[in-house]
Amino acid sequence: MAQESNHQPWYKDLTGYHWFVFIVASLAWLFDCLDQQLFILARANAMKALHPEGTPQDVLNHAGGLATMWFMIGWATGGLVFGSIGDRIGRARTLAITVLIYSLFTGLSSFAKTPLQFDMFRLITGLGVGGVFGLAVALVADSLPERSRTGALGTLQALSAVGNVTAGLISIYFGRQVASGAVQASDTWKYMFWVGALPAFLCVFIQFRLKEPEKWVKAREEGRAAGVKFGSYGSLLGEPRWRKHALLGTLLCIAGVVGLWGVGFFSPELVGSVIEASLKAEGISGKALAAAKPEWIGINGIIQNTGAFLGMLTFTVLAQKWGRKRAFVVAFIGAFATTFCFFRFFNGREDIWMSAVMGFFQLGVFAGFAIYLPELFPTRLRSTGTSFCYNVGRFIAASGPFTLGALQKHLAVGATSPEAKLMAFREAACWLSGVFLIGLIAVSLLHETKGQPLPEDTK
Repeated sequence: MAQESNHQPWYKDLTGYHWFVFIVASLAWLFDCLDQQLFILARANAMKALHPEGTPQDVLNHAGGLATMWFMIGWATGGLVFGSIGDRIGRARTLAITVLIYSLFTGLSSFAKTPLQFDMFRLITGLGVGGVFGLAVALVADSLPERSRTGALGTLQALSAVGNVTAGLISIYFGRQVASGAVQASDTWKYMFWVGALPAFLCVFIQFRLKEPEKWVKAREEGRAAGVKFGSYGSLLGEPRWRKHALLGTLLCIAGVVGLWGVGFFSPELVGSVIEASLKAEGISGKALAAAKPEWIGINGIIQNTGAFLGMLTFTVLAQKWGRKRAFVVAFIGAFATTFCFFRFFNGREDIWMSAVMGFFQLGVFAGFAIYLPELFPTRLRSTGTSFCYNVGRFIAASGPFTLGALQKHLAVGATSPEAKLMAFREAACWLSGVFLIGLIAVSLLHETKGQPLPEDTK
């Protein structure tokens, strides 16, 4: 039995090398999330720059949804491919490849000249981004002591919020550069993507110092002798026990991923529109307006992800005390309620606190994914199964931004004023927030893993 009842902090059992593994895996995922958030924050300016001047806002929102869709298709595909490769050739080596891909193509995204070029760069970036999560959590789960696993994985996921907050600070920085006249507002999205390319340097440390987990090495040797397949989707979906875990785990992730990427991460569009209208009403215009809008979007991102950081740490504590299933129930219900209320009632700067509450529950769910998914699969399928659950849902989630845009256009039929179109956007987001409740179905059908050792084929 895993000793979660031990009152000592999870990190007390870690050696220096354990800390190194945890830090490298956490940084890989932190920089991955930095890339994601930079895309979200730069998306609106990128669409303006890549479309003719005067393009209506609803058309730009739709184009932004398409870019997000291609990004998520790449994300899902990369997760499936690299998750399997990680079980076959090793987590550390494959993690280095994925970090290099997303770093390189994040930088190349800044050189896009057309929406199509931009979408294709985001597609390839997604391939690298998608592979990191399953590899990082499998690496930590297999390398660290059993008692430390839950706390380490929850903290790894919580640290992703640091990457998100950093993206918000970068957005604020460039907003102030615009205000000072140092850069043009139309170019800030390019600079933000250049910053996102920096994590490629992390690959050097991964490749030369990070070793494969002894648990994986031993299992791989025994598997070769016995003819057992590693990283096989045939085994994952062909064996009843692992197929059940894979399908229900996927349903669990669909609720969180679609809700976050199809709805929650479009909060900058709502905040930007509402703040812009309020600033114009105060008589602010020109460069001052161009600088203030991205700054407030950045502030919203920081507040949302500060709430997310606290939410993920809270989920980790609740998962250890209550069990995974009860923690998921609270998180999914909270995510639905707070997302609905945010898009319905956010009306100005005085409501910015709502972003923190929404982030608390929306991202709290993702700490559950990091903790729970590795507990559903054996060593030979741990990266494959985790990546399958986390990323298959992204094929469905990829339609979320597109559906949000299409639903907004449908609800905005006949609307001519910016206010009416904004109300249609709010309505569309409120309808789609119900996807979080799907997670309750998966939770009811999955088993509790609190206090249990990681599963193997013989157990």
